[in-house]
Amino acid sequence: MPVLPEKSQQVLQVHAALIHRVVMACHQRDLVPSLAPLIKASEENGWVALMKAVRQILDGKRESSLLNGLDEEDRIIVGAILEGIRNPASLPDPLAKADAGAAAPGLAAMIGASARGDVQALQLLANMAEQMSGAGGDMARLAAIMRRLVDGERDADLLTRGMDSQGRGLVIAILKELEKSGLN
Repeated sequence: MPVLPEKSQQVLQVHAALIHRVVMACHQRDLVPSLAPLIKASEENGWVALMKAVRQILDGKRESSLLNGLDEEDRIIVGAILEGIRNPASLPDPLAKADAGAAAPGLAAMIGASARGDVQALQLLANMAEQMSGAGGDMARLAAIMRRLVDGERDADLLTRGMDSQGRGLVIAILKELEKSGLN
């Protein structure tokens, strides 16, 4: 996979499972119906434009015009799906572990903005948490504590209960970033 800017890499990693499922369904048409619940839930959570593009891709559209009108995160996801259909080697690794050093500042910034009442940041965080829940393991555990982080919980022992060392490392890195920004 080519080297991408940090934000793009984070978006791809968070949404790797979705990207893979859509690409697989494009190659194995019998998988398309299994995406219906995911698409419906995503639309209900505000990802209407992204899911419209996903539906069009599943219907056979492959033009770059699908990117028109999408926000930056959605463009990254749709672009990765289109490229993945053409070149499966370009797909993000769905099993790669999150890099705490790379993810923590962005997550902390979204948590901080959400805590200050930024509705857009809260929606983005909720969407990310939904995707992380589907990944299972520590990503699902991190998704489960997002609301507590937004609400001001900072007890690392409570927040990391049940996580492995990598998950704990990510939560602790987020807590350090929040402390740096004065949101501890």
